[in-house]
Amino acid sequence: MTTDSPPPRLLDAVRDVIRLKHYSPRTEETYVHWIKRFIYFHGKRHPREMGPVEVTAFLNDLVKRRDVAAATQNQALSALLFLYREVLGAPLAWLDGVERAKRPARVPTVLSKAEVGALLGGMTGTKWLMASLLYGAGLRLRECLTLRVKDVDFDYRQLVIRQGKGAKDRRTLLPERVVEPLKAHLAKAKALHEADLAAGFGEVELPHALSIKYPNAARQWGWQFAFPSYKLSADPRTGVIRRHHVYENYVIRGVKLAAAGVRIAKHVSCHTLRHSFATHLLENGYDIRTVQELLGHASVETTMIYTHVMNKGGRGVRSPLDRVEQPRSHYAI
Repeated sequence: MTTDSPPPRLLDAVRDVIRLKHYSPRTEETYVHWIKRFIYFHGKRHPREMGPVEVTAFLNDLVKRRDVAAATQNQALSALLFLYREVLGAPLAWLDGVERAKRPARVPTVLSKAEVGALLGGMTGTKWLMASLLYGAGLRLRECLTLRVKDVDFDYRQLVIRQGKGAKDRRTLLPERVVEPLKAHLAKAKALHEADLAAGFGEVELPHALSIKYPNAARQWGWQFAFPSYKLSADPRTGVIRRHHVYENYVIRGVKLAAAGVRIAKHVSCHTLRHSFATHLLENGYDIRTVQELLGHASVETTMIYTHVMNKGGRGVRSPLDRVEQPRSHYAI
């Protein structure tokens, strides 16, 4: 006599669906976090017993009592929509009563060319190389971390970015200044990979179902991460021992420490280098459509924000104060 296996627990079912759809581990972690918070908010009731009313109450609480940013509330909403639509098979009706957090209009922080030079001058080795690509090619941090060897094209001086934001591929430039350092770096990475193969390892995580379609690809040099980790680790989903890419904090802390070291007062992050890339291209006279394509923006309106922070001081308007003649004695403070 056979007995049916018990249905998976809710969060296990969420993880199974996320992995079936090939969402990233970070998305999995985020969705599980918000679903757990939703359940605890309503006294550990099962989501099947709840619906739009409870979801609305939870999202409104995030705004009223937690004072979260608009992006945070949207993240929670996406997790719950996924739960009801993809896992429970009960899509939520339109949530009319949700009080949406207001998204403030902010311009991005941009470094001057002198500040970029000082920042990169305060970095060395792999951190310098990765930061140089963030600025010199306009990469997002995740795009730099997950860059594969096969997508570095030295002949055409370009990088192919796979599965960028919105799951889109694009091409961007490879700065001439990093060509030789990057070649030297990849030579060391290749030696590391060959040592892994000799030790019985050398597999890398492949996107989606490519490991089934190309069973030998995971051990090939071209598929390896351009910036591999210094140590092997177990894949949290499968337990397979692999060499992953460097951890994101390796670059984040490197940029933060360099900015502090050269005393840049602005709030500097890895993404600041991407903002600076776009702004400096526009300042140099490049067409905004070209910049849009290099950045991978779906809409030119997104790229337009950089026209507001170009080096023109007050959007190109000269202050009337600068046109008034004043005695020199007034300049002293």
